[in-house]
Amino acid sequence: MISLVAFLGNYGKKYEGNRHNVAWLFADSLPIAGSLSWQKKFQGHYATCDSFGGHRVYFLKPETYMNLSGDSIGQLARFYKIKPEEVLVVHDELELPPGTVSLKNGGGLGGHNGLRSTKAVLGTADFWRLRFGIGRPEHKDVAGYVLSDFTSDEKIILSQIFPSAATLLEKVLSGDPAKLLPEWNKKKLLADT
Repeated sequence: MISLVAFLGNYGKKYEGNRHNVAWLFADSLPIAGSLSWQKKFQGHYATCDSFGGHRVYFLKPETYMNLSGDSIGQLARFYKIKPEEVLVVHDELELPPGTVSLKNGGGLGGHNGLRSTKAVLGTADFWRLRFGIGRPEHKDVAGYVLSDFTSDEKIILSQIFPSAATLLEKVLSGDPAKLLPEWNKKKLLADT
């Protein structure tokens, strides 16, 4: 069972629409978003939700900036005694094309500093990931790419895939995420992306 969902991103107005902040955009789009009562603690904002079969789930938006996301995740996980295998990290993924969503358990970090920080703090890479494809830039400035805003076309793609991803998240939180892996391994949600 997943007990902690951490939405990785960068804190501050100038980062709001960045590709690196797709997880925060997704969190704000969730059908339950309006009913969540966010509190400031654990170097971020967190909320609790008991809507998944009575199982309490903590939602967290770390405000440590991406590279230190693990500090916030680790604080909440330690406080509520949540094990690494009960953690789901939602993040952007360069290696997947836009319009693709992927559920994954463990594995490599793909050069993602938020994942690297989470692994360092939790002591393992064996935590769950919900990855949103943002594609790789044609140029070599990866940092500039992930810290730039989504284009108008990309925002349309997000608006089209977020509802399906929200349904997936609900299934993940309501049962055994391992059963969802075959269907949600690099699932392309839009045929024309």
